[in-house]
Amino acid sequence: MKILTVIGARPQFIKAAAVSRALAKAGVKEIIVHTGQHYDPNMSEVFFTEMEIPKPDYNLDIHDLGHGAMTGRMLEAIEKIVLERKPDYVLVYGDTNSTLAGALAAVKVHVPIAHVEAGLRSFDMKMPEEVNRILTDRISNILFVPTQAAIDNLKKEGCDAEIVNVGDVMLDTLLFYKDKASQRPPVINEKEFVLATIHRAENTNDPRRLKSICEAINEINKKIPVVLPLHPRTKSYLKDIELNATVIDPLGYFDMLNLLAKCSLVMTDSGGLQKEAYFCGKYCVTLRDQTEWVELVESGVNEIAGADKEKIVRLALNNLNKKIVFNKSLYGDGTASEKIAQRIRRG
Repeated sequence: MKILTVIGARPQFIKAAAVSRALAKAGVKEIIVHTGQHYDPNMSEVFFTEMEIPKPDYNLDIHDLGHGAMTGRMLEAIEKIVLERKPDYVLVYGDTNSTLAGALAAVKVHVPIAHVEAGLRSFDMKMPEEVNRILTDRISNILFVPTQAAIDNLKKEGCDAEIVNVGDVMLDTLLFYKDKASQRPPVINEKEFVLATIHRAENTNDPRRLKSICEAINEINKKIPVVLPLHPRTKSYLKDIELNATVIDPLGYFDMLNLLAKCSLVMTDSGGLQKEAYFCGKYCVTLRDQTEWVELVESGVNEIAGADKEKIVRLALNNLNKKIVFNKSLYGDGTASEKIAQRIRRG
C-alpha cells in the first residue's frame, strides 16, 4: 500500500505529524508532497524539525500568489507526481489551496482520494476555505470526519462517499507532544496574558474589520497583556493601523502549546487554534462571523465575536481564566490517526 500525502500549511503539518506515525506503524508507505503554501521558516520548517515529520519527498515551493495561480500551479505539479509515483490513494487535509489542488490532481487521473477533517461547514461561501473543503469533499472517496456535526452536514448534502468518524487528529498530536512542549523554556515572561492570532483573509483583507479587531486588542491590552504571534500575511496589512500588544514572530508547535498552557484566554480567527484552546482548557473568543466547530459554541467554551470591538472586549475581559471542562465525546479518544491508517491499509 502506497499513499501520496499533500500538505502545505501549519494546521496540516500538525495533523500529518500524528497520521504519518500511524501510517508508518501500519506498514503504509507514504510519499509526502510539501506545496510550500506556508513558506516562512517559522510556519513550515520548524514543524518538520520539532515534530519529526518525515522529510518531504517533494517541495514545490509554490506560495505568495493569488488563489487561482497558486492552486493552478500546485495542481499541475502534483498531477505530474501522481502520474510518476502511482499511489493507491492521495491523502489531503483540511481546507487550504493545497488540499483542493491535491484532490483535483488525483480525481483527474482516477486515483482515490482520502480527505482528513472532512464535512465541516462554516456556511460562508465568501471564505476560500469553505469552497476548498466543499469541493474536496465532493470528489473524495473516503471522508474521515472529526465530529457528528460533520456527518450530518455530508448527509444533508447527499454525499455518497464512504464516511468514517475517526475523531480529531489534532487531539492525537496534542496528547502525544503535550509533555514535551511543557519542558520548553517560556516564550514570554508574563504571568497572565491573552493569546491572540489573526490571519484569515476575511479579517486581513478588510481594513475596517482589521482596524476594529486591533482596537479591541489595544483596549484589552490596557487590562492584561495580549501576546500576538504575527502571521507574515497579517504584518503587511498593519502598516497604517495602531496595534498595542506584545507582537512576536510566528511560533513552532511546541512554543504555541507552551503559550496555550499558560494563557488566560485565546482570541483567534484560526480554526485549529479554536480546538487547541479547548484541548488545553482555555476559553476562546472567535474573531470570525461563524465557525465550523459548532459544538464548541454549543458547549459554551467558545463564543463568536466577529470583528465587533465592543463584543470582543466584553467577551475577553469577562471570561479570563474561565474553567473549561474537556469532554472527550466531542472529538474522539485520541486515536483518530490509528483509525485512519488502518482504514487506508485495507485499501
